[in-house]
Amino acid sequence: MDTLDKFDLAILNELQNDGRLSNTELSARVGLSAAPCWRRVRALEEGGFIKGYRAEIDRHKIGLGVLAFVRLDADRNTGDATTRMEEAIRKLPEIIACHYISGTGTFELQVVAQDLDSFSRFALRNLLNLPNVKDMHTSFSLGEVKASSVLPLDHLRSKSS
Repeated sequence: MDTLDKFDLAILNELQNDGRLSNTELSARVGLSAAPCWRRVRALEEGGFIKGYRAEIDRHKIGLGVLAFVRLDADRNTGDATTRMEEAIRKLPEIIACHYISGTGTFELQVVAQDLDSFSRFALRNLLNLPNVKDMHTSFSLGEVKASSVLPLDHLRSKSS
């Protein structure tokens, strides 16, 4: 599956907004009968467009009130050193996102913690001891304006017409 048509885009849009839709409800919303809708969902999964399904949990309700943005500067940007650093980052569940960045720094992390004290302990015990870390710069979220994993799809509509 290389191209997406209007039905595929509608399916992706609906499932992004509610991944628990039954096939019956999904097919009604996108204007397909149940069997073709189910086949399209399976093709989107097999094609890698849909990577999985999960519950979106409110971090505040589970006691993770701190969201920190942490820029890590690497001591050396060699392949082996970077690979070791990546592997160590993947093992820490408190790091909920990690990106290579341009400009100053090597990685930008999003880290959750219960409070500032627990973040401080995590940073001192874990982040500063990651392999190849030269420096760390942290900013804290003072409030979320928008936090969504829903991706825009409008740019694909012109390609599917």
